[in-house]
Amino acid sequence: MNPHGTLRSPSPWQAGALSLGAFGLACWFLFSSLAATDTPKDLPFWAATGALAVLAVVGIRRLASLEGSSWFPLLTAAMFGLWILYFWQLLTVALDVPRVLLPAPWLIVVSLQEHLPTLGGDFVQTVVKAVLVGWLMGCGLGFGVALAIDRMPFLQRGLLPIASLTSTIPLVGVAPIAVMWFGFDWPSKAAVVVLMTFFPMLVSTLAGLKAADRLERELMHSYAASYGRTLWSLRLPAALPFVFSALKINATLALIGAIVAEFFGSPTAGLGFRISTEATRMNMPLVWAAVTVSAVTGSVAYALLAAGERRAAFWHPSIRGKK
Repeated sequence: MNPHGTLRSPSPWQAGALSLGAFGLACWFLFSSLAATDTPKDLPFWAATGALAVLAVVGIRRLASLEGSSWFPLLTAAMFGLWILYFWQLLTVALDVPRVLLPAPWLIVVSLQEHLPTLGGDFVQTVVKAVLVGWLMGCGLGFGVALAIDRMPFLQRGLLPIASLTSTIPLVGVAPIAVMWFGFDWPSKAAVVVLMTFFPMLVSTLAGLKAADRLERELMHSYAASYGRTLWSLRLPAALPFVFSALKINATLALIGAIVAEFFGSPTAGLGFRISTEATRMNMPLVWAAVTVSAVTGSVAYALLAAGERRAAFWHPSIRGKK
């Protein structure tokens, strides 16, 4: 405690040592206890598991209270994820959960390693081709239409209601139609992604173009600035946070849309194809491995776009407040 009677914030070394020490002790407990018996359900085992859970909470809270570096939130998230995986492994093995219901993380890692070439081909088919192409086309089209509506307001009454219909079309209805139009390969999945990402980008860009302050717009008008100069120097910079928000949302929507679209017809490759076919075979570790690949891909894409937003709109109050 400090002289004012409040708890001191832990030093980074203290918090890191506590978290790593607790996790090391937990790993020792996992290997020693689960190696002794297949399904340990005695009272000392569960008491030790509860004590480890308390120790995990204390360590995470200590890490979360650290300030002064941008690496501390990352370290906190990493330790939180490790503890989740740890208790997942511990409980699934201790309770002898059938792998059809929930495989242990270690089985998923083994399946990921064994089928790495297959999952690599699925990644290229789904993410590199369908998701990336559809995401770029959908976001670009939405951004361009938003600029056209902003420049020609009469389009807002006719074009915007029609564009809003794209957000109400059910994915399970449009995916089979896209397969009939564009075939079973990745272009049909890219078409579904375009349909899913178009409207969020359109709406966000229109809202961002209106975010510039009225006094700032009047100042540009008093300087006799043209529409293009006002758009480039004032309105587009003000719209950057809105555009990046749509890009981040569309990154996850595109991945989900492409995977679901592959359920309705796909060549012998793709994350959605792998999930659907292996689920019918009850090969759940491989299903979870494909889900892991898609989840990591979505997280990495979101992190990259967030980093790009911090660099492009570093001056905006919403970005400065995150530092």
